[in-house]
Amino acid sequence: MKYGQVLKNAESVDSVKEMELVNRYSRRELSADEVYLFSVALCDNDVDRDYERFTVESLFVLEKLFVGKTGIIDHDPTAKNQKARIISCKVESVDGAYTANGDQLFRLTARAYIRRTPGNAELIEAIEAGIVKEVSVGCSVGHTICSICRSDMHSPQCGHQKGREYDGELCFGELCEPKDAYEFSFVAVPAQRSAGVMKGYKEKDMNEICKSLCGDNEVTLSKNEAARLKEYIERLESDSDCAKAYRKELSEQLRTALREKGVALDFAVENCIIKKLSIAEAQALLKALRRREQKVVSQLGGTKADASVGNTEFRI
Repeated sequence: MKYGQVLKNAESVDSVKEMELVNRYSRRELSADEVYLFSVALCDNDVDRDYERFTVESLFVLEKLFVGKTGIIDHDPTAKNQKARIISCKVESVDGAYTANGDQLFRLTARAYIRRTPGNAELIEAIEAGIVKEVSVGCSVGHTICSICRSDMHSPQCGHQKGREYDGELCFGELCEPKDAYEFSFVAVPAQRSAGVMKGYKEKDMNEICKSLCGDNEVTLSKNEAARLKEYIERLESDSDCAKAYRKELSEQLRTALREKGVALDFAVENCIIKKLSIAEAQALLKALRRREQKVVSQLGGTKADASVGNTEFRI
C-alpha cells in the first residue's frame, strides 16, 4: 500500500538516543517534554487500492530515504502544514501476516516527532484519540513493473491493465528502484491520487494514459495529464484531416495510373478496392505501377537527344 497509519505508542527503549536523533534537526537543544514522539507505518509490500505495491527491496531503499523527511497535512507542501519530522526508519516483517498474493508481509515503520506547541495540541490530541491515524507517503520510483509480463507498465511492451485478471491472475504494478522520498502526510482518505498522493506516481506518458482508458476501472488524470490528452486528441484530429486530404489525392493518382495501364473497372468497384487499401498499400501499388511504366520506357529506347547511341538490343 502507499498509505499507512499511526501506530499505538510504546515506551521507547532508549529515549535518550531518540532525543539525540530529534536534536539533529533542531537548532536548539529540545527536551523530552517539548516533543511528542510517535510511531507510524509508512507503507508495506501488499497490493494497495491502486493495484500497486512496493517490493521488499524498495522498502529497504526507502528505509534510508525517508529519514529526516517531514510530515505534512493532505500533501499540501506549505510551511504552515509542516507538523512532524521522521527521525528513524526500519523495515520489519509482521509475524503471521501475509500479502494478498501470499508473500510474507513487510512494512516500513518510522519514528517521528511533533513539537508540543499550542498550535499543534489539537493534532496531537487527535492522534492520541485515534481520529488522525491514516497517512500516505510521497516518493518517486524508477519503474513500475507489470506482475503479468514483467515489463515496465509505462512502456509499449506492456498491454496489461492494473486491477484486471488474466487467466485468473490479478495484474498489479510493482514499484521498483525508489529515487527519492519527499514526505509523509496525514490524510482522511489515503492513496487517492486526486488528493495529491505522490508515492510511486509520475506523470503518465500518452501510451499509459491510452492504456488506462481501455480498462474497466475508474481513471483519474491529473490536470496536466488531462491537458496533454486534449492536446493529443486535437493533434490526431488535425493529422486525420491531413491524412484524408492526402488519401484523396493518392486515390486520384492511383485511378489515373490504372487507366493509363488500360485497367478499366467499374467506378464503384474501383472505388471499393482503393478504399480498402491502407495508405502504405496504396503508396506501394502506385510505386509499382510507375516503376513498371519507367521500365517499359527504358526498354523502348531513350530520348531523342541520345538517339545517336542506338538501340542495337531491340533492332529488327
